[in-house]
Amino acid sequence: MKIALINENSQASKNKLIYGILKDVAESRGHTVYNYGMYSAEDEHSLTYVQNGLLASILLTGKAADFVVAGCGTGEGAMLACNTFPNVSCGYVAEPCDAYLFGQINAGNAVSMPFAKGFGWGAELNLRTTFEKLFSEKFGGGYPEERAEAERNNKKVLDSMKAVAYRSLPEILREIDPAFLRATVGGPKFKEYFFKNCQDQEIAGIIRSVLA
Repeated sequence: MKIALINENSQASKNKLIYGILKDVAESRGHTVYNYGMYSAEDEHSLTYVQNGLLASILLTGKAADFVVAGCGTGEGAMLACNTFPNVSCGYVAEPCDAYLFGQINAGNAVSMPFAKGFGWGAELNLRTTFEKLFSEKFGGGYPEERAEAERNNKKVLDSMKAVAYRSLPEILREIDPAFLRATVGGPKFKEYFFKNCQDQEIAGIIRSVLA
């Protein structure tokens, strides 16, 4: 999988710690991690949790990423923002059991984590174990075993409902405030990572025109 990490401004100082642990765990399982920032609290390019949600949708819809790790102080705002936009199924994950059950039962493509609330002594141990449980098995395996088929059916129904309920991302990108969109995709590594991996030429074209 291509995994994207996105940090918003209030927790940007923790990016190095989060990225290091995520990269170590993910790469040991054959995945690749792309760090879209923010990289520090001093970054000139700032991201809000609302922009986290839009950026997650751009990356996932364009297939520049297969999975997104995002978050904010509580993890709630980034989760709400991610689920506001199409093609993102984001769960709230604070600890290892959350991570394992979300992957096995809900089989989503993004998680939002609290990087301030409860982020104290031993936080790096919780992060590592949470990522280990998140990526320990193929998503959608089901839990408990006898519920696996029903859970997979529920996911199919939810995905079909979301396809009806959401407008297409290209339509949204054409109507959104250009300054907001430009700020969302204006990170120092965005062009390098996104255009190399994006598989949707319509979305890539819209983003290029905004950045031009």
